[in-house]
Amino acid sequence: MKKIKKRVAIQLKHATKTYELHHEKPTLAEKVLKRKDKQSFTALKNLTISVREGDRIGIVGSNGSGKTTLLKVIAGISTLTSGFLFTRGKIVSLIDVSAGFHPDMTGTENIFLNGLIVGMSKKDLKEQYESIVSFADIGTFIDAPLYTYSEGMKLRLGFSVAIHASPDILILDEGIAAGDANFQEKLNKKVLKLFSEGKTILVVSHWLEYLEKNCTKFLWINKGKIEKFGGMEVLELYRKSLR
Repeated sequence: MKKIKKRVAIQLKHATKTYELHHEKPTLAEKVLKRKDKQSFTALKNLTISVREGDRIGIVGSNGSGKTTLLKVIAGISTLTSGFLFTRGKIVSLIDVSAGFHPDMTGTENIFLNGLIVGMSKKDLKEQYESIVSFADIGTFIDAPLYTYSEGMKLRLGFSVAIHASPDILILDEGIAAGDANFQEKLNKKVLKLFSEGKTILVVSHWLEYLEKNCTKFLWINKGKIEKFGGMEVLELYRKSLR
């Protein structure tokens, strides 16, 4: 039986992301003279990689290696300085989940606002509203304006909307720690369900056993460059580098 070739879900070609660092506010004279005291930092350096539909990619590397920057670029939170990015299907990111919220709107209003931003239809939002509210577990605050919420409540509501959005591509950062142990358990069950449904998933984590159990491929990033990309051998090489 002929094996069906999966389509490309994410493609990066010569992807570079550079940040300008401004240490001090320039004086009027410096502005007039256009003095260039700027420094820059290149977080991603000429990355080229293809991810197929259904791939579950575990991303590893030391702190500051460019892992989260890569996720933000793919999620559309940040733009490339140069290079090419292609993505296929609906992307849901659990990196900056409260970015689409409005502080003066109620929780209910923000569910519909944020849901539309992440690609849900009004019909889907109406059908899943009760489930979203139940999952967020913020009680009567659902009818209160967002500025009255704690940071944990905002994150729980954002996670709840995102996790109900039926993404084609799910992006996870290891910083998804919001709420108490009960909420963490609910969130983890939802994420594991998406793992089992054949979604394209990118996840950054220092918990190598979690990546080994749930991912099919591994990307090792080192100082903004791809050190290795492939199967379990990449994870083993990364483990050895930590010893």
